[in-house]
Amino acid sequence: MYSEKVMDHFNNPRNVGEIENPSGVGTVGNAKCGDIMRMYFDIDDQGVIRDVKFKTFGCGAAVATSSMATELVKGKTVKEALEVTNKAVMEALDGLPPVKVHCSLLAEEAIHAALWDYAQKNHIVIEGLKEPVNDIAEKSEDEEY
Repeated sequence: MYSEKVMDHFNNPRNVGEIENPSGVGTVGNAKCGDIMRMYFDIDDQGVIRDVKFKTFGCGAAVATSSMATELVKGKTVKEALEVTNKAVMEALDGLPPVKVHCSLLAEEAIHAALWDYAQKNHIVIEGLKEPVNDIAEKSEDEEY
């Protein structure tokens, strides 16, 4: 069963849409379930995420984790956004059913993908940021969610 917060973010998702001329865009998917998440960042000259939007094709949990992830990174610095994990997204939503944990990983990877795109566009290195995967199903099964 889904928590009230998951249902609220599914029924009333925050920050849906696109940003024109974004600082960074990240798109990730999961070939096993068909979910696709795209996140757009508007990052200012001080490295603060001024605005964030998302578009997600997927189940209710994918929409809810996208929505919550945008709430968690908005107003944060690039470094702070990098520290938002799938566990933080799940905790903020009061948990997810075990079969839907991959949706929170998709949200984490979408954040990383948008940060990666931002770093590439600006020829900078963000310490601790690794090149994201396009398909989270490519991650090994033994990697901890």
